[in-house]
Amino acid sequence: MGKKLVKYCVVDAFTDTAFKGNPAAVCLLEEEKDDKWLQSVAAEFNLSETCYLIPLIEPANTNPRFGLRWFTPVDEVDLCGHATLAAAHFLFSYGLVKTDTIEFSTRSGILIAKRVPEPKASNSQDDWPTGYSIELDFPVVQVAETNFNDVLAISKSLNGASVVEINETSMGDHFILLPSGEEVFECQPQIDLIQNCPGRGIIITGPAPQGSGFDFYSRFFCPKFGINEDPVCGSAHCALAPYWRKKLGKCDFVALAASPRGGVVKLHLDDEKQRVFLRGKAVAVMEGSLLV
Repeated sequence: MGKKLVKYCVVDAFTDTAFKGNPAAVCLLEEEKDDKWLQSVAAEFNLSETCYLIPLIEPANTNPRFGLRWFTPVDEVDLCGHATLAAAHFLFSYGLVKTDTIEFSTRSGILIAKRVPEPKASNSQDDWPTGYSIELDFPVVQVAETNFNDVLAISKSLNGASVVEINETSMGDHFILLPSGEEVFECQPQIDLIQNCPGRGIIITGPAPQGSGFDFYSRFFCPKFGINEDPVCGSAHCALAPYWRKKLGKCDFVALAASPRGGVVKLHLDDEKQRVFLRGKAVAVMEGSLLV
């Protein structure tokens, strides 16, 4: 009997232009696979995230539900925004769901993705038949002061960048405020030094220039998980939203992921429910079947 092929699609998330934003491989499974296989496939794709979908039997009159797991090239993670957006785009665009809402069962609980109609820009290059974005309902990631006081080590890891604040997220990342969005954009990370810093990774952020159309810029470096730079990190924005809520006194943001690939994330923070709603677009760039 021949092997069952596993359908996959590579999707660029938080962009409507191919080869921008953050790429994720989405694999649709018909049956559970062991963790070694899942990790091996993620290492083979060698993208910041490879995610795996498996259909779940949902109660009658509910939204379609899928199991969803995320793997970097070296490990499984608890929360990933861009691969969740990519998974939702895959299901919507290939007609694999008939509703505008999908539920994902994950390590971080039930996450919801909604298809939200919006006018398509006249210069858009996306592949959607009609204009829409995808909104993700995610938990807030807390940001708090840290007892790590080695500003010099952090600054050196960011090639001498001026460090205004050092905080820490509840996911174990250093959260660094730089003086401006321009400095975030121009930062030249020293990956070997970041690898040796305590904690999981480093988020850097700064206020966007006036007139830019954005509220803040950010970037995320996580070499310990096989990701030197995550081009647009959705889960980092779950920490960025409550942080900038305190700084700017508002709950709605347009954020630029200032990596070389770039990407745009629209955010709404629900303080009462401690949820972050991330909205973005995505575009499929390749598809095929795994032969293993």
